[in-house]
Amino acid sequence: MTRGERNIEWIETHLLIPEGKDVGKPFVLRPFQREIILGIYDNVVPTRYAIITMAKKNAKTTLAGTILLLHLCGPESTQNSQLYSTGQSREQAAVIYALAAKMVRASQEIRAVVACRESAKELVCPERGTVYKALAADAHTAHGKSPKLAIHDELGQVRGPRSDLFDAIETADMAHEDPLSIIISTQAPTDGDLLSILIDDALKKNDPATVLFLWTADDTGHEEDKDWAFSEVAMRQANPAYGDFLSAASMQAKAKRAKRMPALEATFRNYNLNQRIDPTSPLISRAVWAACAGEPDLAARSRTVYAGLDLSARNDLTALAYIAEDEEKVWHVWVEFFAPSVGVVERSRNDRAPYDVWAAEGLITLTPGASVDYEIPAARLLDLCGECDVGAVAFDRWRMDVFKKELARLIGIDTSAEDMAERILEVVPLRPHGQGFRDMAPAIDALEGALLNGNLRHGGNPVLTWCAANARAVRDPAGNRKLDKSRATGRIDGIQALAMAFGGSGMLIEATAGPSVYQERGIVEIDL
Repeated sequence: MTRGERNIEWIETHLLIPEGKDVGKPFVLRPFQREIILGIYDNVVPTRYAIITMAKKNAKTTLAGTILLLHLCGPESTQNSQLYSTGQSREQAAVIYALAAKMVRASQEIRAVVACRESAKELVCPERGTVYKALAADAHTAHGKSPKLAIHDELGQVRGPRSDLFDAIETADMAHEDPLSIIISTQAPTDGDLLSILIDDALKKNDPATVLFLWTADDTGHEEDKDWAFSEVAMRQANPAYGDFLSAASMQAKAKRAKRMPALEATFRNYNLNQRIDPTSPLISRAVWAACAGEPDLAARSRTVYAGLDLSARNDLTALAYIAEDEEKVWHVWVEFFAPSVGVVERSRNDRAPYDVWAAEGLITLTPGASVDYEIPAARLLDLCGECDVGAVAFDRWRMDVFKKELARLIGIDTSAEDMAERILEVVPLRPHGQGFRDMAPAIDALEGALLNGNLRHGGNPVLTWCAANARAVRDPAGNRKLDKSRATGRIDGIQALAMAFGGSGMLIEATAGPSVYQERGIVEIDL
């Protein structure tokens, strides 16, 4: 009998189902639950991390409770060990405790050796000296712990790439040779969220000590079928308990409702199909963005280049995007980012974005001081104009007077000269481009068209991808769109600059230009 088989036998022998229609019946693990237990405990190397992700209502938390009891009083228990579960709120943190406590109270044998401390949300096994405690999202409560087992419940609710509580727990296991961390959650909405980063790393199979159990509806090959997300096949892919203790009729009813009410579709796909989709409907869908992640071809820069410049406030990113179209009508994209070096760690924490890591990887240029020193992006723009045939540099007027003075100084123009702006234009083809509805509507349409047609290559730049996931658009009464920073879930400067580059290219104007209605109709005479 393997270690995993022994654990399955213990669960099915000693535990009872804590709630639901089968409450009080012996715990008989389903095939997918057995797969998880065997995968964790019969791994070829000791498992350090186990990531379990499936749609809601597939008894993820109940399974986590059985694993917890394995380590508290079962065959996996280690003398005097500490066990923890984490949640993003006090209520969520108590969910695993509540289910495990129900299983303890339901079993006369386990009840005799495990005490439930309701007020502290603790389970204690005095005979083994093991203690389990539920921790909420206050990271300071996790410092000083030494967990043998940590269960992170619904980590997909963490927005951004970092969680103080997760970090505190995962850096506190040095006292054990073989600690185990289990992440059990529905998927996060975006690629830049912590759970998504952990899943993507596990998919690369970089670490044999990490095991991944992923049930998700696969959209690949179904782009033309708009009803695919509402099919029974998709629901079965994401819900291993579908048709068992998860009601098929209930799931189908949710699918029909989401199909009937498009506003509910994103939520249905995230929660019930376990897809990485933001319920707040980003401007650019993850699938469309990923389909254009091919590497841009430097050879395209031998043709005309168009740029967009989005200058930053004190804490924002300054972004310089430039694009070039090749002979096949494919747009190749490069975006460079600039940020102040002072306070970068604090901003990383506040924005839940790894600016410090991106800077170390060369994806962001840090400038001296507490705000972006415009001399550095100005010098980079001049270099670009010297290297390439730049057709236009689209810019928003905000702070542009300061930026122009830096350009003038670098070019060697007297900043007090009356003709400073005209002389700059001889070197840098600046073109005003507002960020309101009038200018941004055609720019967004052009960017979106290139993406939807697969005629764009952005190279999967992580900072730009993060901006794309954050971008939200608002409409005016006429249906025109602009990007709205107030509704964004994070920085969008890279996408703002990229859209402006498309606006500056005149792509949409050239595509739609033609004779006016008056030219086609001619002069109409009206008799009075």
